[in-house]
Amino acid sequence: MIPQKNQFSEVDEWDEPEEEYVRVYSKDEIVALQQINAIKYPALSPWKILALQGLITLISVAIWSIFGRVIGVSLYTQSAFLGGLISILPTTLFLVRLEVAKKSQRLNPERFLAALVSGEFIKIAATLMLFIGIAYFVPGVLWVPLLVTYLLALKCVWLAWWLR
Repeated sequence: MIPQKNQFSEVDEWDEPEEEYVRVYSKDEIVALQQINAIKYPALSPWKILALQGLITLISVAIWSIFGRVIGVSLYTQSAFLGGLISILPTTLFLVRLEVAKKSQRLNPERFLAALVSGEFIKIAATLMLFIGIAYFVPGVLWVPLLVTYLLALKCVWLAWWLR
């Protein structure tokens, strides 16, 4: 026996659903929901993350300075500092770009998205230029301390989420 259409189920999978129920919230309900979420999940300030990147850079510089000379700045310390700088400067440029967009008179989603994309482009271009500039203009840079500090400073966002 061949099953017939709708023999086993009431609804055919190919049919469109009739209508979905969409609840419309009032302005007071939306404000109440936002306040509840703000208490549960406080927002992370990007400037605090930038400060945490600076702190991680200083800690890494201090640790890498153990491997260098006792007096003066060693190449390990200099390389670690440059790695942190490669992380901090482009992030600062990105945040400044977003702050300028926020203070714009006519902020709409399209302009903010354009600011976000252009800020990210600025960040990537600045990072590449800093890496290339350091490779060409800093003689004898040690890449291990530079890259370790760079990656630690980049990943401190995870630490910021955990400390929140």
